[in-house]
Amino acid sequence: MKNRTSTYIVSGLIVLAIFGFAFKLFTDPLSILITLATIALVGALIYFLVTRLTTSGSGRQQQRAFQKAAKRSKKRFQTKDANASSKRSKIRSLASARNKTKDASHLTVIEGKKNRKKNRASF
Repeated sequence: MKNRTSTYIVSGLIVLAIFGFAFKLFTDPLSILITLATIALVGALIYFLVTRLTTSGSGRQQQRAFQKAAKRSKKRFQTKDANASSKRSKIRSLASARNKTKDASHLTVIEGKKNRKKNRASF
């Protein structure tokens, strides 16, 4: 029951708003334009104030520091890419010249009792 009454009230308000807008459009269209411009101006002013007040000074400094570090990192990777091709050829020639046999690892394998099943009855 409450859903039907609220639906009727909301739809009635929408219909009245449409009639009011159409009446205002035909009688005084300039006032609609002034109202829309005022709403846009107030909205822009509120947006500007909110963005200025919420962004703290330390936040701006951190953003600048991040952008500066990103530029440095980008420059560093660009110079590494340029030198990488010459380094790769040197590495390949050294690898082919190096002996293919490797030294034994310092790790040893400890044989365990992997195949023996646990006797669960003894627990």
